[in-house]
Amino acid sequence: MIRNILVFILIFNLSACAELQQVVNQLPQQTGGIGNTEIASALRQALDFGIDKQVTKLTQEDGFFKNELVKIVLPQELQKVDKALRDIGLGNLADEGLKVLNRAAEDAVKEATPIFVDAVKGITFADAKTILLGNDDAATQYLNSKTETALYSKFNPVIKNSFSKVGADQIWNNLINKYNSLPFTADVNPDLTDYVTGEALKGVYTMIAVEEKDIRSQAASRTTDLLRKVFALQD
Repeated sequence: MIRNILVFILIFNLSACAELQQVVNQLPQQTGGIGNTEIASALRQALDFGIDKQVTKLTQEDGFFKNELVKIVLPQELQKVDKALRDIGLGNLADEGLKVLNRAAEDAVKEATPIFVDAVKGITFADAKTILLGNDDAATQYLNSKTETALYSKFNPVIKNSFSKVGADQIWNNLINKYNSLPFTADVNPDLTDYVTGEALKGVYTMIAVEEKDIRSQAASRTTDLLRKVFALQD
C-alpha cells in the first residue's frame, strides 16, 4: 500500500514538472503576449530611428569632425607625419589633412545612408527576444555582425569618390610628399581609403547605438505604439 502511494506521488510530481517545463518553454515566444515577429519589427524600427535621427547628423558639415564620439583621427602610421609637419611650422596643413578625412566620411555617409536603410529592412532576427532583453546596443551589434562585411564593400568606393570630391586625395598627396621630402624620414603611403571606410562605418554604428540606448532607457524616446509596447517589456 505504502509502495503504491509513493509511486503515485512520484508520477504526480513528474507530471507536474513536465507541465511546468512546457510553460517555461513557451515563455520566450509569449513574453507579455508579444511574439518574436512583433519584437523583430520593433527592433527594426529602433534601428530605422537610429539612422533617421542620429546617422543623418553625420552627413552635415562637421558631423564627424566636431563629434567626439566618432571623429576620425589619424591612423597610427600617420601620427609621425602629423607631428613632423607641426614641428616645422606646417600645423595648418596638418589640420586641413585631418579635416578632409572627416569631410570624406561625412560626404560618403550622405550617399550611403540608403544602403543602411535597405540593410535594416532585410535583416532577420533569429532570436528577437534575446536581443530585446540584451545590452543597450544589442540590436546595433546584431546589425553590425550581419551587415558590416557587405556594407564595407559598398561603402569603400563611395569613400574613394568622396576623397576626390572633397579634395582629400590632393591634400594628402601634398601632405605626404612634404613629409617624405624631409631628411631622415621613412616614406609612408598608407591606404587612407581603407582606413576612413572602416572609421566611417564604426561612426555609423556608434550613432545608431546612441538612439537604441535612448529608446531602451527613456520612455519619451519611444514615439510609436509598437516601440512603447515592446520596449516596455524590459523596463
